Order: sequence, then C-alpha cells, then structure tokens
Amino acid sequence: MGPPGAGKGTHADKLAEQAAIPAISTGDIFRAQVAAGTDLGRRAQQYLDSGAYVPDDVTIAMVRERLTEDDARSGFLLDGYPRTLEQAAVLDELLTAQERRLDAVVVLRVDHEVLVRRLLRRAETEHRSDDTEDVIRRRLKVYADHTVPLIELYGDRGLVHEVDGHGEVAEVRERVLQVAYRLTPAERPTPGA
Repeated sequence: MGPPGAGKGTHADKLAEQAAIPAISTGDIFRAQVAAGTDLGRRAQQYLDSGAYVPDDVTIAMVRERLTEDDARSGFLLDGYPRTLEQAAVLDELLTAQERRLDAVVVLRVDHEVLVRRLLRRAETEHRSDDTEDVIRRRLKVYADHTVPLIELYGDRGLVHEVDGHGEVAEVRERVLQVAYRLTPAERPTPGA
C-alpha cells in the first residue's frame, strides 16, 4: 500500500518475483482494459482521468475473478488493492471462503510534494493522462480519505510494516525486501505462501 507514486508497482513486482507469486495490480488491469478499448476500460478511463477511484463493484468483481486464476492459487501479492474499507471487507470474505489469509501489509511512506514531482516526471515519460498536477493532488486526497483508514484497520491486526519510500529505487527496494525477510518464518513471503 501507499499513495499514488510511492512505488507500489515497482517494488511489488520484485517482491512477487522473489516470492514466486503473481503481483496483482488493479491499475495495470485497468490500463490494459483502457488500451484494449473494452467497456470496462472506457468506464474506468473516466475515473482514472479525474483522479477518482474506479467504483468498488467494478474493482471487486475484477479482483475476485483474478484471485481464482491458477497462478494465484499458491499465493499472490496485491498492488493497490484494497483501496476502500468496502473492498477490504469483501477481500476478507473472499479469503475466508478460500481458507486463505493476508500475511502482511507493506506501506510505502513518501512526502506528498515528492509524490507530485515523481508523478509529473512519470507523466512526461509515460504520457499518462491521469498524471496532471490537479489530478495528482486529487488522487492524493482520495487516497487520504479512502485508503489511509485501511492502514489503521490492518495495523490493528498486526499486519502493517512501514517502509520509507524516499530515495533511489534500489535503496527503497532493499528496504522493502528487508521488511519481507524480517517477518517470522510463518509470515515470510515464500513460494506457496
């Protein structure tokens, strides 16, 4: 977890690779749908462009389907999901029904002004329509209003592990991996976990 631009996708991919499990990113799935011109993609695009979250019903259905795919049976890493308390409640129900549980929640912490600069640079290099300064600031507010409460929820369950997201990618990646490997053996992300 972390605000937009914190590096969730960058570090999720490496951690998932280390643990031999898929990284499941709602943002990647939405962008693929947009690129393919699907109905879901067109619906998602209007929310992405404004900085709002795609409605829970759409996101939940997509993640529910993705978690039943073969490559996620032995474990998975969620990138950018859940983002709301409703999504977290549905994820709890889904995992309980599958006799699974969350092992840990890694939260990347980054100053908002650093995030704005990062995302504006990303907009220049990746030509992303959802990375204008107004949209970025709206996304940060939406994150604070809807996703930050999840950190408390998962913190109360003893699942939260915070990581300083400032610095070069390699430095932050090392911090993320150090957190992952400090977990007790029962909690450590390993193949099949």
